[in-house]
Amino acid sequence: MKEEKKKMEEELPKEHQEKCEKHCCKDQNKKHEHHHECECQKETENKTKELNEKVLRLSAEMQNMRRRYEEEKASMAKYEGSELIKNLLPILDNFERAIAMDTTENEKYLEGFKMIYANMITTLKNIGVEEIECLHKPFDPKYMEAVLTEEIIEEEQGMVLDVLQKGYMYKDKLLRPAMVKVNE
Repeated sequence: MKEEKKKMEEELPKEHQEKCEKHCCKDQNKKHEHHHECECQKETENKTKELNEKVLRLSAEMQNMRRRYEEEKASMAKYEGSELIKNLLPILDNFERAIAMDTTENEKYLEGFKMIYANMITTLKNIGVEEIECLHKPFDPKYMEAVLTEEIIEEEQGMVLDVLQKGYMYKDKLLRPAMVKVNE
């Protein structure tokens, strides 16, 4: 028994032995007999457990931060040209208005406008810009903005009657909602 007691005391660090003698092992006969029941040892185990849990939480938080950073970086790369495209859309609108004009005397200019417009549309489609198809379709507030309403009995209620300004998507992001006239 004395050998076990001596062995346990040797295994304990000096700091622990001194602290233990002051606080939890005042009874000399029971001193370190039951090392696992020692309050100091329990306190140390609890602190170790708390620190391990803290390390795990911090590690999980770091992983989450890394994942969010990677997602944000991927999103930025995916939509990097969206501002430029937004600035090009009004130019596209003006081309459409010019093409729609009845200009029999300036046929050559009209042909030039049509060619530029077709090139622009092709370029935008190639990078992922799509027009939102909405004419004669049910009104969808996610992609359309109702600017005017009209009541036509022959048409179904909530249907788009006219597109006043086209809306566009860039990949899966809304660049600009379509401005439409909706049947009441």
